[in-house]
Amino acid sequence: MEDQATTPGPDAAAVGFVFREQYGRAVSVLYRVFGDLDRAEDAVQDAFAAALVRWPRDGIPPAPAGWIITTARRRAIDRLRRDAVGREKEAEAVLLGRLTRDDTADAHSGADSGGNTDGDADAIADDRLRLVFTCCHPALSPEARVALTLRLLGGLTTAEIARAFLVPETTMAQRISRAKAKIRDARIPYRIPSADDLPTRLRSVLAVVYLVFSEGYAASAGDRLVREDLCTEAIRLARELRSLLPDEEEVLGLLALLLLVDARRAARVDADGALVPLPEQDRTRWNAAQIAEGHDLVRRCLAQGRPGPYQLQAAIQAVHDDAPAAADTDWPQIVALYDQLLRTSPTPVVALNRAVAVAEVEGNDAGLAALDPLRETLAGFYLLHGVRAGLLRRAGRTREAAEEYAVAASLCGGDAERAFLLGQRDALTGRD
Repeated sequence: MEDQATTPGPDAAAVGFVFREQYGRAVSVLYRVFGDLDRAEDAVQDAFAAALVRWPRDGIPPAPAGWIITTARRRAIDRLRRDAVGREKEAEAVLLGRLTRDDTADAHSGADSGGNTDGDADAIADDRLRLVFTCCHPALSPEARVALTLRLLGGLTTAEIARAFLVPETTMAQRISRAKAKIRDARIPYRIPSADDLPTRLRSVLAVVYLVFSEGYAASAGDRLVREDLCTEAIRLARELRSLLPDEEEVLGLLALLLLVDARRAARVDADGALVPLPEQDRTRWNAAQIAEGHDLVRRCLAQGRPGPYQLQAAIQAVHDDAPAAADTDWPQIVALYDQLLRTSPTPVVALNRAVAVAEVEGNDAGLAALDPLRETLAGFYLLHGVRAGLLRRAGRTREAAEEYAVAASLCGGDAERAFLLGQRDALTGRD
């Protein structure tokens, strides 16, 4: 075996990879130990700063997560001892059994061991699951849930989250700070919900991950249609949820949905970054491995016979991905799936998407008729006007279609989608 001292150490990128993969795990353990999100984050960041110094020299330890957690815990204890309030909190933590005698002895020695954390894998998994539900507690605003999930579980910096959602970094920092204060002041419990509360609370968690992905796949503002980093992070979080809740069908459904949609990402824009509609995409550029994994997940969760909203949405995307060409799409099956989805999630947006499928099966007039009940409810939603414009154009009602494209463009926040809508309008009106 080659001597470790002569082996080239990891570079900052390798440490950064461990950071992204293990940050949420480490913060969740430290939060359970110290009961303070800021203290947990500071300690984990201290540990990774130490790793940047130690690992290039000594190599990545056999259990990097254990090294980070052990080092972070000891750094946190050192910080506690440096102030009077900290000493009180340490005494409280020892009293409650959060710290072991070994922790206390190690902290006095000041050594940063490369060993594993003393918690077993099941305990750490529970810690991560508790942190997921803490970040997505209904008492927090949806914006705060997204920000905290990306910050504490994804390890994204405040600046990265602010850039992703096109808000100033100071605004995002305040949002995260207020969310942490809410958790502290409202005494939001750090626990997995009871069996009775789990379905409702899990919906909030899944919605946050789906919102992160949606913002990445179709940015609500800015000059980029797709933000790959958010898509990738949402899929990573969905995989994490699957590892923590392997028997929850809706978790499998969400992961399948994200994989099947994300599989088309490379074909969604052209070389100039312009939007390419689904029927016009080059399907040879779709990710076959993701589609195969998504199909397998759909089959597994639907076989249980308890289809929920994410499972049904995943099944719809599976039908789209099954078709070798747009003309081969099984639209009657998609309509049937939307009918079932409407029964579980009777929302205007689901009805809007169903109208598109109805138009493919029964014709443009039927699709327009299905849109009519939604025109008041979704009057300010650009996709309603965009869908209606497309159906009017196909029905030969050119003037009305051009007007609807203009309205859709005026309501759209993303530059790429707005450019597409205006291009469709200009093609109808003869504008250059």
